[in-house]
Amino acid sequence: MKKKNQTSNTNKYLLAGLTFVCILLMVLSVFYGRISGPFRLLANLTVIPMQQGLNQVGTLLADVSENFGTLGEARRENKNLQTRIDELIMENNNLQEEKYELERLRELYRLDQNYAEYEKVGARVIGMDSGNWFSTFTIDKGSMHGIREDMNVIAGSGLVGIVTKTGPTWATVRSIIDDSSNVSGMVLSTSDKCIVRGDLSLINEGKMRFEQMENNDNKVEVGEQIVTSHISDKYLQGILIGYVSEVQVDSNNLTRSGYITPVVDFKKLQEVLVITKTKAQMTGTDTAEDETPAADPAADPAANDPAAANQGENDPAAADPGANPGGNDAAADSGANPDGNDAAADPGANPDGNDAAADPGVNPDGNDTAADSGANPGENATDGAGTADGGEPEPGGNAPPEG
Repeated sequence: MKKKNQTSNTNKYLLAGLTFVCILLMVLSVFYGRISGPFRLLANLTVIPMQQGLNQVGTLLADVSENFGTLGEARRENKNLQTRIDELIMENNNLQEEKYELERLRELYRLDQNYAEYEKVGARVIGMDSGNWFSTFTIDKGSMHGIREDMNVIAGSGLVGIVTKTGPTWATVRSIIDDSSNVSGMVLSTSDKCIVRGDLSLINEGKMRFEQMENNDNKVEVGEQIVTSHISDKYLQGILIGYVSEVQVDSNNLTRSGYITPVVDFKKLQEVLVITKTKAQMTGTDTAEDETPAADPAADPAANDPAAANQGENDPAAADPGANPGGNDAAADSGANPDGNDAAADPGANPDGNDAAADPGVNPDGNDTAADSGANPGENATDGAGTADGGEPEPGGNAPPEG
């Protein structure tokens, strides 16, 4: 009973306290306008700074959390973009390479059209000698593709060089800038012939030397085209070599020399065209394919000795021993020949020229061409004063062999 009374008293006190707070709040609300100033100042000094600090901490924590998420996303996106960039770079490089290759192939196509009269095979350069210049290089086509030695090679706008060696699937090309190269050329407008020499020391300056051009009334100016000559042994006629950049008269006043700018960039050869006919094949002087085997002297001695082949006609005693009743062979038994008409013993007693080998001078019919070449005026004998092909030497002297 006593505990119950105590609980009841406590409830009464709480109810009274709450009633007092309510009354106090009501009174304060009535007089708010008058006392709000001090309370507001107190709140500004204590509560608001604390609230701002808490807001900043919360904002910072929110920003850090958001930044962590954004950073992870940015890293993933950056990785994807970098991968895409690498792919685009590779694709761009391939497109650039294909573009340059297309330009080179178009240039080769134009070159092919310029020399449409010649059959050609395209080839790629797969190797070169040490150095910056393609003086000697290897291509990826060989004898299996119809390539053979002395075939002309062109690229860019004109002549590159000549095939010097072949294999089944490769071939070696010596360019015209090589030190051992000599090309018979001529001025396109005047047909004045010259020799274009290779010189690696000059090609560093972007030029080649020509010489042995006749000093005549034909005026050769800077910019004239130099092409391969029709008298060249190995190079086909009319292939552009370069343009004259300098010309001068030599000290002998008989010839002119100078420099030309080649039309081929010998630093950047990648694709070439090989003309599949040699100069010898074009002119019909190639004997490599149609060569007939030489006669065997042991099998047919008469083939190489006209005197032996004609012995039966000019020496009856040798041709028919039976025709000599006494069996007196003029060559074997000079005693049986009372007149001493032994062609071998007495050439002077043989007025008919029965022994062509004994006395070439009395062989008016030219039966022994080996003994007296002068008795056979129809033969093309080569003497020290002439040339093998009947050509005339260049004005500046004997031209070196082409290659």
